Amino acid sequence: MKNRSSMVTLTVSALLCAVGIVIPMFSPLKIVLEPASFTLGSHVALFMAMFISLPVAVCVSLVTTLGFFLGGFPIVVVLRALSQIVFVVLGALYLDKKRDTLQHPVSCVLFGLIMAIIHAVMEVVVVTFFYTAGSNMSQLYYEQGYFLSVMVLVGFGTVVHSMVDYGIALVVWKPVQKMADYMPVNAKI
Repeated sequence: MKNRSSMVTLTVSALLCAVGIVIPMFSPLKIVLEPASFTLGSHVALFMAMFISLPVAVCVSLVTTLGFFLGGFPIVVVLRALSQIVFVVLGALYLDKKRDTLQHPVSCVLFGLIMAIIHAVMEVVVVTFFYTAGSNMSQLYYEQGYFLSVMVLVGFGTVVHSMVDYGIALVVWKPVQKMADYMPVNAKI
């Protein structure tokens, strides 16, 4: 029984890693609000990994970041992806302690919002570093100013994007969890 559980968890982790790499690289569902851009669905694998366990969440987060790096994305985008490990770890730890979080509408929405805010803060920190260092960022960041480019487009945009992807992950997770009887999970819907 233990071997089957480990094999199912490993297989699901590998599939989530693959999804985490493929979506940003090939998805046509990109929203571009110059100078920022958002790929819908790009965090679904991260949220689903968080629903499973901390090790799965860390693995999927790191492999997804590697996918951005190997995909030739600008370093600021790669580091934004890497910064997501913070909200993924915190979320997985929380769900491990409060396994019924996703079963109650208020706690489910509040959890998603808090994760989205942490997600946004980390991405704003990364972009702020590049913005103030005057590195290879799009000239549009500087033309529109720090508040609009970084705080509104990256910060608020990431909160909205994260909540949309969280909603998609919840919808996908519901039937998946029923088929994953042999897999230990942090959260059930």
